Amino acid sequence: MSSHSFASVLARLKLLTGSGTDVQMAKALEVSPQTLSSWKVRDSIPYSLCVDLARQHGCSLDWLLLGEREVNRPAHTQDNWEREILTRLRELTHADRQAVLLHIEDKQRILELERQLQELTRRMPAAHSG
Repeated sequence: MSSHSFASVLARLKLLTGSGTDVQMAKALEVSPQTLSSWKVRDSIPYSLCVDLARQHGCSLDWLLLGEREVNRPAHTQDNWEREILTRLRELTHADRQAVLLHIEDKQRILELERQLQELTRRMPAAHSG
């Protein structure tokens, strides 16, 4: 397994276990931090653990190991969409996550300005008819 794909698997494992750190993930997986560290050195996670986790959390192995969209669930449900967004965000660097946050904030400002413009436009004819 390449280091990049292994890091992606670890990111999805953190997502599944709700862990923010390696120590939290090791605890959630019921392994020692040293065991998790040895997996990182070898770029390998026991396949049987992945199978068990996929069953426990109701996700596909294709998603867990390869990052491929789950085919056994509706693709556009709110939960799946949010899960996929979170997975993709967690795979980004901190700087990239900050850039995404800035784009979200810009979009929210634009939406608010559009809402205000619609409100002003709605009021405008009433102001001119008086």
